[in-house]
Amino acid sequence: MPKTAKLALEDGTVYEGYAIGAEGEVTGEAVFNTAMTGYQEILTDPSYRGQIVTMTYPEIGNYGINAIDVEHEAPSLSGFIVRADSRIFSNYRADGDLQSYLQKHNIIGLSGIDTRALVRRIRTAGAMRAVLSTTDLSDESLVNKAKESLSMVGRDLVREVMPTKAIAWNQKLDDWTEAEVGRHSRTNSAAHVVCMDFGMKWNIPRHFASRGNQVTIVPGDMSAEEIMKQNPDGVFLSNGPGDPEPLEYAQNTIRELLGQVPVFGICLGHQLLSLACGAKTFKLKFGHRGVNQPVFDIETGKVEITTQNHGFAVDEKSLPDCLEVTHRNLNDDTVAGVRHREHVAFGVQYHPEAASGPHDSHYLFERFAQKIAK
Repeated sequence: MPKTAKLALEDGTVYEGYAIGAEGEVTGEAVFNTAMTGYQEILTDPSYRGQIVTMTYPEIGNYGINAIDVEHEAPSLSGFIVRADSRIFSNYRADGDLQSYLQKHNIIGLSGIDTRALVRRIRTAGAMRAVLSTTDLSDESLVNKAKESLSMVGRDLVREVMPTKAIAWNQKLDDWTEAEVGRHSRTNSAAHVVCMDFGMKWNIPRHFASRGNQVTIVPGDMSAEEIMKQNPDGVFLSNGPGDPEPLEYAQNTIRELLGQVPVFGICLGHQLLSLACGAKTFKLKFGHRGVNQPVFDIETGKVEITTQNHGFAVDEKSLPDCLEVTHRNLNDDTVAGVRHREHVAFGVQYHPEAASGPHDSHYLFERFAQKIAK
């Protein structure tokens, strides 16, 4: 007999289903992701720290879990919700099932609820504080716990997922041909990229390494002085969880780096670059999370389909004169990319490394490569 589990939102809504994965109780922000595939990459994306993630696609787990497609050493999210968890998996690369993976990493999951109703409520009311429990099944108690839980706004979640020391990165993409590696290696000429890790997905340094770069990953709170001692040809600002505004240490470092070395930021890194230049950010109603987000490249006039995962965005009205908008999200016209007018620095509010997702935006790595090539 499956064990009962419940999700309660701060607005008083309660959903009852059955538990998958670990047992216990967690709080977090209830959000959703519209991707049909890539659940393993979503589970291991550190940007989901502090969040309970709902998959909109109805059946999750059908192709199992493998040791190759992880985006970090372990899941960082608070909880995982699906309509139906497939107990049978079929994929030649799979070496385990979803439920066992959740149990191994102590992630509480919920299955068997109407995820369409949950997503519709989040889209209407916005992302909300929530509690997911297999131990406390009192609706009143759970709703009170959700109301008393911490908000995403103003919290420094990066401290919980960033590394504690610098490391050299050598792992490459496993699906590149020798011709691709050779072509991109010539472009980069072994330029040294220092990645400020705020909760970075591993497919990002894989892209740099596959292009022939020397890659060093450093903690997101490393000072500009210490970063420059690494003799970088370019500095990359990674994705990461939560509200960017409390991360003043990162903003100060980026501000000092501007003009010394080319800078490229993705997602949270894009927000931090904008904040360092004097812009402001704001919390989106329910965020952008999926692999089908259309973005308009203002310079080329092309539309690219992108992978996105963020709950905050750059406020265009607050942009200083030194920044210009380069990309726009076509769903809501929010800023999806900026470029510095004086220094070699740019960022995008999406994931060109696309793990999982489309490959439309790989050109951004090439653009950065041209700026840092020796």
